[in-house]
Amino acid sequence: MAAYALFNQAVADHLGLHPTDLQCLNLLSLEAAPVTTGRIAELTGLTTGSATRLVDRLQKAGYVTRERDTTDRRRVLVTLVPEKTAEFGAVWDRLATDWSALFEDLENSELALITAHMKRTVAFSTTQIERLRHPHE
Repeated sequence: MAAYALFNQAVADHLGLHPTDLQCLNLLSLEAAPVTTGRIAELTGLTTGSATRLVDRLQKAGYVTRERDTTDRRRVLVTLVPEKTAEFGAVWDRLATDWSALFEDLENSELALITAHMKRTVAFSTTQIERLRHPHE
């Protein structure tokens, strides 16, 4: 986990971002459509105020824009900027080649075991996050 945190910090530094901003971009890239700052708060576990400051930083860096929702003018949607997303993606693509080499000599059964373990870890982490955020429920 420490190695991943250091890797995440190095990628964020390379892009001139905060590590939380980098992870937010990852999460936004998985969303099917633009989202509200409230949704970003839900995705990241940040308060709405912290999520607003995160969006401010991403907007200043050119990674997102804010646009009024055409169906509900009271809502503001956060949209990824395609050109900046492509730059961000190019960094990941370059790094992915090196990551892929780590798995080349593994058998399908070994890959299946690793994948199953990762899925269990994600599910377990999600449960633990909820326990930490809502300790009295």
